[in-house]
Amino acid sequence: MRTPLLEIKNLETVFDTARGSIKAVDGVSLRVQSGETLGVVGESGCGKTMLALSIMRLVPGNGRIANGEIIFSGHDLLKLSEDEMRARRGSEISMIFQEPMTSLNPVLRIGEQIAEAIRLHQNLPAKKALELSVELLRDVGIPDPQKRIRDYPHHLSGGMRQRVMIAMAMSCHPQLLLADEPTTALDVTIQAQILDLISGLKEKNNMAVIFITHDLGVIAQNAQTVAVMYAGKIVESAPVEALFAAPLHPYTRGLLESIPAVCAASGRKGEHLKTIPGTVPGLYDLTAGCRFCDRCPDTFADCKSKEPTLQEVQAGHFVSCWKYDGKN
Repeated sequence: MRTPLLEIKNLETVFDTARGSIKAVDGVSLRVQSGETLGVVGESGCGKTMLALSIMRLVPGNGRIANGEIIFSGHDLLKLSEDEMRARRGSEISMIFQEPMTSLNPVLRIGEQIAEAIRLHQNLPAKKALELSVELLRDVGIPDPQKRIRDYPHHLSGGMRQRVMIAMAMSCHPQLLLADEPTTALDVTIQAQILDLISGLKEKNNMAVIFITHDLGVIAQNAQTVAVMYAGKIVESAPVEALFAAPLHPYTRGLLESIPAVCAASGRKGEHLKTIPGTVPGLYDLTAGCRFCDRCPDTFADCKSKEPTLQEVQAGHFVSCWKYDGKN
């Protein structure tokens, strides 16, 4: 088996609050190979973004990484000093954040912001860094980049700002790109352009991508493997084709059945869309058993008292569900 570019082992990210500690990321283990796109999907609040921020070691405020390993290119990122991590962040690992308007500095010109990252990691003079900024804007499809480098973020449309974020993320040719909902709030045409852009840059640079989204359609078109998160945990992971052809976890099946395109393709025209009953449990209110059991149509005796673990039930297909433990 090839050595993965990124291997996450039993990662736990904890937030200490007045009501006690909660695990936003709870025992997550993942592998990503060079050149691979891994999709991480789940409802809002399931821990997708916090997983990405943990990889970058940018956990906010009262949060902390309490356990686990994040092995990137042979090194555990959690054992690096802050200076060592800062040197890798942006150069070897980059992130496209969910909302570019809040990620870009509103009082700095676009060219200055891209050039700053280049100067920081490549030790180039300001003039050369600005010239590279123009080339990066051209690479991501922004017209008249020589003029655009003098614009401020509010001069650009949402799609243009997202392209600027991609240019910044790609400025040092990272080995791993974390894309957190990169098409949120963009219209469908612009979404397709951004997805094509990321895919093209990935192929050009043999870059690994972790694509974080709630949109299974995006995962189907862009990822090779997919991990489904629920309440801080991975409940199913598999190659994309296997997961879409035969989802095993009841939560994954519920997500797929709630997609209009899937319903139409299955011949159920005119039927109401299926929904998953109930809501995601609060992290303060987790019970001893399966976190999905109160919303699940297939509960067993063990579901309410014991938490299932992620098991490989088919080649490369892992699921965390008592239905597949061989006893039910």
